[in-house]
This record gives sequence, C-alpha cells and structure tokens, in this order.
Amino acid sequence: MLLTLARSKSILFFGGKGGVGKTTVSAGTALAMAAEGRRVLLVSTDPAHNLGHLFNRDVGPRPVRLAPNLDGMELDPEETVNQHLEEVSGSLRKLMAPHLAGEVDKHIELSRDAPGMQEAAIMEKIAEVVELAAKDYDLLVFDTAPSGHTARLIALPEMMSAWTDGLITRRDKAERFSSVLRNMGSDKSVGNKIFGGNEKDPVADRESSIRSLLNRRRRRFSDLRTALSDPARTSFVIVLAAERLPVLETIALHGQLRRSGVTVGGLVVNKRSPEDKGDFLKERRLQEEVHLATLREALPDLPRQDLVLVAHDVVGLQALQRFAEGLE
Repeated sequence: MLLTLARSKSILFFGGKGGVGKTTVSAGTALAMAAEGRRVLLVSTDPAHNLGHLFNRDVGPRPVRLAPNLDGMELDPEETVNQHLEEVSGSLRKLMAPHLAGEVDKHIELSRDAPGMQEAAIMEKIAEVVELAAKDYDLLVFDTAPSGHTARLIALPEMMSAWTDGLITRRDKAERFSSVLRNMGSDKSVGNKIFGGNEKDPVADRESSIRSLLNRRRRRFSDLRTALSDPARTSFVIVLAAERLPVLETIALHGQLRRSGVTVGGLVVNKRSPEDKGDFLKERRLQEEVHLATLREALPDLPRQDLVLVAHDVVGLQALQRFAEGLE
C-alpha cells in the first residue's frame, strides 16, 4: 500500500502521535523510492529532529546526500524564525521613518517568542521547499511533528494567505493616501516628511518593495495551499501504534486533515506484535486487534499497512534498507 501510494505522488506527508515511528517509516519510504530511481528529498519539520540519529550522520537545514538519489534536510525552527524576522525587520525599516528603527527592533524582539511564530516561519519554509525543490526532485517526503503541531501547521497556509491578503489591502489604502500627500499643493515633500522618506529613498520605492514581498508570500502560500489540496499530487500518511491513544489521535487527526482539504492516503500501523513469538506477544496482539477494530469502524475506507515489531533498533543506512524491503 505505502509504496504504491508513494509512486503516484510528488509530495508525501507522514504524521501521527509522537513515538510511533514516523521518522523511520518516512525514511524507509524515501529510501525505497530512491532505490527505484526517483530523486527524493526527505525533509524533517519536527523541532525534535531524528533524521541525523536515524542515518547516523549530521543532517542540517541544507540538503545533504543520504543515499543514491536521496537527499535529506532538517528545518531548524530557530534559524527559520531568525530568517523570517530578519526579512520582516528589513521590510518594516523600509516602511518606517529612520528615527523609528528602535521601535522596529523592539517589535521584532517581542515577536520572536510570540505564540505561533515558529509554526508560521516553518510553514513559510515548507512553502519555499515545495516551490524550489520541485525543479530538482521527483518526490518530497515530509516527516512532520506530532499530531497536534502538524494539524495546526497544515491549516496555516489558508490563514496566512488571508492575513497576507489583508496586509496587501491595507498597503493599497496606505499607498493611495501617501500618493495624495506627495502631490498636495506645491510642496511635494509633505508626504515624504510624514512617511520618513527622502529623495534617495522615496515612498514609492518603499511601497514597491513592500508590495513585492507581500505578493511573493501570498503566491507561495497560495501555491502551497493548492499543492496540499491536490489529491493527484499530495497525500498524507498517518503512522500509529496499535494502542488506544494513538488510535483515537489518528481518528481525530484524520478529521482535522479532511477539514483542511488534505487527502489522507493511508494508515501505517507500526510495531505490531508478531503472531508466532510466544504466548505473551500472542496475547498482546489480540489486545491490539481490539484497538484496531475501533480504527476500522471509524475509518473503514482507508487502506492500511501493518509493520511487525523488529528485534533491533533501525539505525544506519543498512538497517533502513532492510526496513524498506519490508514495505509494500
């Protein structure tokens, strides 16, 4: 199920409750697709990154080669927020009068730890990756954070698009107002004095720069929203364990993704107890079936693949390759 789904998509998200093996499953899928000759980029959006530990090597915010046809990167929330705020700060400085630079810096520092700042910055980075990586890769595989964080992240493009549209509308009004001021009477410097402009940095140039930034962000969020809601291009795989809480969280996450217009392509039940390894594991497997019955009742139409618990940790390229061979 999993590899069949991956072969038909260009963007694949993996999500689910923390600790169920999302990184291992997403990495195994990416490795299997790379072995088939597809150019794959594996991207971790989870602040608690595990790609480096999994592949037993350093992975950072720039793509690095993990295997033939497979690159990987970990989006660094702190670095992403810093880049985001530097860009916003530069735009605000162009908008505001020079003597208000201190107020701009104060506003930026207060914003750094604001609720939702990391999510907004990460989502903008995801939009950038989707836009730019499409030229170099056939498949993007995203290993996402635990369910609640991911659900909020997936809903952000629509909210950010609406927010950016509002800013553009306000800029339109401000631009018309400043244009009137610049042409008032015989002294055309009135508007520049009010808005902090001068001959070398006229208001019109600042307005053009701000408009360009906002339009670029709007286009990126709009393109990401289109990509996420296109079932022919994008799918979401929920990874879970056959336990009560992961099953209930999976059902809730599925509902949230559907409301956001994202297609869930399938379920992967990871770490299933083997059937023929003694009475304890046999009894454990029967308990798992009770929870999976709840899952089948709630999501009867979703394809599902079960992966049996292995005896050793999946760490390093060879172990991942063996794991990938068990995917279908």
